[in-house]
Amino acid sequence: MVSKIDEKKAIVFGLTNQLDLAKLVANSLRIKLTEIDTTIFSDKEILVKSSKTVRNKIAYIICSLDSHNALMELLLFVDSLKRASVSRVIVISTYMCYSRQDRKTSQRESIGAKLIAKLLETAGVDKLISFDLHNPSIQGFYDIPVDDLRWIYQLTNSLYKEEKKMKFTIVSPDHGGAVRARRFAELITKDIKIAIIDKRRTQPNVSEIVGLLGEVKNKNCIIIDDIIDTGGTILKAAKYLKESGANNIYLAATHGLFSKGFEMFENSDYIDKVFISDSIPKVNKINSEKLKIISLESMISKIIELDFHSKSISELYTLKK
Repeated sequence: MVSKIDEKKAIVFGLTNQLDLAKLVANSLRIKLTEIDTTIFSDKEILVKSSKTVRNKIAYIICSLDSHNALMELLLFVDSLKRASVSRVIVISTYMCYSRQDRKTSQRESIGAKLIAKLLETAGVDKLISFDLHNPSIQGFYDIPVDDLRWIYQLTNSLYKEEKKMKFTIVSPDHGGAVRARRFAELITKDIKIAIIDKRRTQPNVSEIVGLLGEVKNKNCIIIDDIIDTGGTILKAAKYLKESGANNIYLAATHGLFSKGFEMFENSDYIDKVFISDSIPKVNKINSEKLKIISLESMISKIIELDFHSKSISELYTLKK
């Protein structure tokens, strides 16, 4: 079968933590994933380079910046490509570390998201593609093109038929996610209502719920968010919804960090199902009937195809109803 991109002009890599996803993308593009030669020295420093020539080619790098090691591997690899006369470097990072550090909330704090932008630009990244940045304004930290894509379009395609069988209300876990909840609701059908949980954050990873805007009694609810970290806030929200009369409660989020493990969701009496993307590779190791992974593979392969042929990415947002 003919490949969807010209392998003489473009080359696709997968960094260590998203190698499995990159293989799926390459298979979808009908090309062979190019291997990365990695040397680990006795002091744990690494040396990374392409196994094939990259001169005058477009390099697509699939990765997830979910750790310091992943960030360092990416920076070193981009530098190696630039020194090997690559044409362009396009990073497709399924998750961006430090995206929640997008502003100073008190004195003497750093702005981590801005620092990451500087590091990537200095290394030589020509374009960044990511999914559901915690704050879309982070794009302004970069002086290179940034595509901040929305996983909820893929989620919508998965839930569209389900909505016809069981009506549900979309719930935002806080005021900041109201726009996301509204967008998600309108994608499925104009008739879906939304509700907003009014919460107050008392300290990092700690919050209290003070009210609910909207009606959830006798409704099935989907809580939509961008990141699940410790899960404490989401579980509190689910409990509050259940106590407010909600029926089945589902959770959908792009990034599943699950810092304290998935057990709390597995054992929860309030959460019926968790929908998550594979932006954080470790979710693939979770074995639970409550977890449904909706992979980014098809989106990424389409992104690369559209970018290579200089086409608009708006095609990604056409729902398969």
